[in-house]
Amino acid sequence: QVQLVESGGGLVQPGGSLRLSCVASGRRFMINDMGWYRQAPGKPRELVATITSGGSTNYAYSVKGRFTISRDSAKNTVYLQMNSLKAEDTAVYYCNAQIIRITESERSYWGQGTQVTVSS
Repeated sequence: QVQLVESGGGLVQPGGSLRLSCVASGRRFMINDMGWYRQAPGKPRELVATITSGGSTNYAYSVKGRFTISRDSAKNTVYLQMNSLKAEDTAVYYCNAQIIRITESERSYWGQGTQVTVSS
């Protein structure tokens, strides 16, 4: 099986920083696009940032200039560096990866989610 395991969430004050990590593990798979999504209470899940296998990135307007997505293909890992955090960034953050396996066509895999709380 393929699993995505996240780390790095927690409580931080406004203006602070956090770095989220997500590692994909398993056998007989290849990863295409990867990304981060978030969901606040009472709101639908929204895209935060994506990165292709070639390194092309895309960001939600609300996080441009503050967040940076990156990946290490050799380690099957995607990162989200979050700076200048605001209270409105509070949400559960989910890692996503487009994965193809020998037994199935390409589909999305999701991490378990990690809580990010920005509060004084």
